[in-house]
Formats: sequence, C-alpha cells, structure tokens
Amino acid sequence: MAMLAVAGMILPPGAAGAQGLPFLGQAAPAPPPPGPFTAPPAQPRPAFQAPGAAAPPFGAPPALPQVPAGRNEPHAVLPQAPPGKAALGLYARFGAEGAPVQRGLTWRVFSDQPETTGAFALVAESGEAMPVFMLNPGGYIVHVSYGFAEMAQRVQIGPVSRREAFVLPAGGLRLSADVENKAIAAAKLTFDIFEGSFLQGRTSSQPYYRGASAGEIVLLPEGTYHVVSSYGDANAVMRADVSVVPGKLTDATMHHRAAQIMLRLVKQKGGEALADTQWTVMTPGGDTIKESIGAFPTFVLSEGDYQAIARNDGKNYTADFKVEAGKDREVEVVMK
Repeated sequence: MAMLAVAGMILPPGAAGAQGLPFLGQAAPAPPPPGPFTAPPAQPRPAFQAPGAAAPPFGAPPALPQVPAGRNEPHAVLPQAPPGKAALGLYARFGAEGAPVQRGLTWRVFSDQPETTGAFALVAESGEAMPVFMLNPGGYIVHVSYGFAEMAQRVQIGPVSRREAFVLPAGGLRLSADVENKAIAAAKLTFDIFEGSFLQGRTSSQPYYRGASAGEIVLLPEGTYHVVSSYGDANAVMRADVSVVPGKLTDATMHHRAAQIMLRLVKQKGGEALADTQWTVMTPGGDTIKESIGAFPTFVLSEGDYQAIARNDGKNYTADFKVEAGKDREVEVVMK
C-alpha cells in the first residue's frame, strides 16, 4: 500500500486555508422521492443522459469556486414571466449553509411525463451557474451536474414564479506524486480513480475516472475513492484511499518507491552501447517486467532486485542489478 500525503482545502475567494483529514463534513442530503423519472445507467459516468435526450460531451472540470459568505441569496427577485408562464430560478450550493456555486454547472430541465415513445422530453438547458427558466405550469425533472457529481429533483411549477436550491455533495481531488520528496514530472504519471475503499475491500472493478493527470482537478461526489498511481509504464505502481469532502479541494500526493534505469549493452565497461539489442527485464523469480529494443532503453522500475537480458547477434548476455528509490542510473551489460 502506498504512502500518501493528503490535505483538504476550502476555497474562499482569493485564499486557500489548509485543513487536515479525516473530515467527515455534512451528511449528503436525502435523495428526492421516487417519481416517473429514472436515469439509465451509463459508463463512463461523467455525462448524464435522460431517456430520449442525448447529453453533450463533458469538458474539462473547473476548480471549486464559491462566492463570499453573506452575499444576497440568488434569485431574491425574479424577472417578470410572460403571460401563462412562471419563472424558475435555479442555483446550487455545496451544503445547506454553503455559498452558491458560481460556475461549472450544467442544468437540464425535462418534462416529468414520458412521451408516447417513452422518452422524457428535454424542455430547457443552460450552462449558467444560476439560470432562470420561463416554464409552463406543470411537473418537471431538473438535473444538475458538476464534474462527475450530479443530482436530479422533481419540481412542480404553478402560476407563481419560484426559486429552487440544489445541495451538491461534491468536492475536488487533485493528485500528484513524488520519489524521495522530489516531485515526479506530470508527463510520467497517470492516475486511475475507483469508487470505494481498497483497505475495506469495497472498491469497484472498473475505474470511475481513468487516466487523470497530475495537477488536474477532478470533481467527484463526496465519498471514499481508491487511487492507483502509475509512474512510467512498467511496474512502478502505488495505491491509496482518499476522501472527497463537499466544497473542499483534496490534494493527495502519492509517494513512489522507484527509479529510472537506462540499460546499455557494451563490449567493455564504459564502451559504446550497441544498437539493435533486444532487452528483457525480469524479477529474480522469472517474471517478465518489461521488454524493449534499442541501444538505450529506459524503464521506471519499483525498488528491488532485477535481471537484465540483452540479445544481440544471436547471443544472450545477462546482468543482475538493484533499484533503489530515487536513484536514477545506467546499468551496463558487458558482453563476455
């Protein structure tokens, strides 16, 4: 199991204060009462699709913005609706007492009655943080998404305009990794995020989000997630559980125990590396870790003992070597 450094931060305007974990936060709100609307299961999960209405592709998630506490409530005054319609003002917050979310939201309004085809008609949509929809009286399903977090709620519109607040139990996760306290370049890292806890044996088999980059902010529903960090493309892999808290950005740093190794086949020590060499890196137990062809293959390997096998001109040459965390180096295989 990986070593992991985690910090949780709330993001008021212009500042970021550190807060250590664990932090339980507020309980997620109870789901709305069941109605005729059911979202079909979908993989991958970042986009929501209502029956009969295709959702546009999901773009890069923004940061976790909030407005200052104490600001006037959104939609305190709604615009005048046209005759026969009512105004519905919508906004979202991270908790019952949290500040409204100012950007990064996608809103969709569906009729709550299916058409003859069984589809639920998309009535309106908006990418504004606090939209106002002019709607005919009747029943609707309002869906809001924020990154990977989403929720749907039934709303009944009468002759009088109204506003509706949505409580989003969502937070952000930003990942990085290091070796011996030295940051690893983002280009050499990828992260897969799974739902659930690996330590408790309750993690999903498929990634919730695959291929997250170092420094990328991934917006997720609150909860526990299992992160798999891959350094390079060999066996330098670390795992850890992290918690996502509503309205907070969680920074998690994975501590790898690995090093970058360059292999060279030479006729004598310090000699010129021979081209057209086939390479196999194996464990002492005979498991193949990586294969390559070339004069200077470079691998990122977890600390431990290995054997390099070089094949050139129909002959095999071997050398045992040891990898120590953070100690990048060259390994020469001498033709004997």
